Amino acid sequence: MTTKSIRHGGHITESHRRFPDAPRPWLDLSTGINAIPYPLPALPPTCFTRLPEPDDVARLETVAADAYGVSDPRCVAAAPGTQILIDLLPRLWPLRKVAVLGPTYAEHAHAWTKAGSRVTTTAEFGVLDQADAAVLCNPNNPDGRRIPTAALSSLADRIAARGGLLVVDEAFADLEGQDISVAASLPHPALVVLRSFGKTYGLAGVRLGFALASPARADAIRAALGPWAVSGPALAAGLAALPDRAWRIAAESRLNADVAALDTVLMQAGLVVRGGTKLFRLAHCDDASGLCDRLGRAGIMVRRFDDHPQWLRFGVPANAGDLARLRNALGAGAIKYS
Repeated sequence: MTTKSIRHGGHITESHRRFPDAPRPWLDLSTGINAIPYPLPALPPTCFTRLPEPDDVARLETVAADAYGVSDPRCVAAAPGTQILIDLLPRLWPLRKVAVLGPTYAEHAHAWTKAGSRVTTTAEFGVLDQADAAVLCNPNNPDGRRIPTAALSSLADRIAARGGLLVVDEAFADLEGQDISVAASLPHPALVVLRSFGKTYGLAGVRLGFALASPARADAIRAALGPWAVSGPALAAGLAALPDRAWRIAAESRLNADVAALDTVLMQAGLVVRGGTKLFRLAHCDDASGLCDRLGRAGIMVRRFDDHPQWLRFGVPANAGDLARLRNALGAGAIKYS
């Protein structure tokens, strides 16, 4: 099956080719990755030289269960990033009729289509009830749409009654407050929740993510991934960062102010902010393609959307200097940054 390639953020090499005269270094605002990473301690040399120990994987899954509000660590399966889980789920549970609440992260529909499912992308939450498998992001990428947990729990119950599957991608939930996650509903026969480590902690290269599901589904995911699926450095990073609630609370507080500052800069430049999360903002621009190119010539990468040509997504700058660089490239007025 031939499917269209999907555009993602973060391709600095491609930007080099498109804008060879752009000032360096590039300011990459094209992803939803925390621009201020977790301050990892020095990792033990053995995490690079020895195969990961099963006990360390179990310990990481226990720590993740506590961090994500899951009562039973058996409901947590660690993986080398959530992308591999997105590809894996349709192969583990092949279902004929799949509904994806969109517009959203395109890899979800892509993965189910590759697996042979008949996929419908819908903007109507009620349509999810008509599918064998329902998929959504909460909060949503790229517009930040939020579905109440009560509505998700009720949907999961209805889907479970007919033996279906509800996949809730909570990749951007960590910094949005505890009340947004449906993970507390686990264990649940129909529910699979995906959580990203790299986005929240600014460590995307570590490649670490988690599937939260019933013990039976979590066991199936572990078996499909096989032994040593999570690297020693990823295990060490997760064990250091996930228990650090103080860092996560401080990051959320900082980002509250930084997102407000970014929104003001975007609005001063004449863009309409449509929403987002603590890690990115979605803006409407009549000439989004032209503005994207202008920013590229200034050495700034932002995220375009082929299916929504008037949308641009902006990651949250790390500091006042980066925000000023964006403001100058946009032509917006001065603003204080936290």
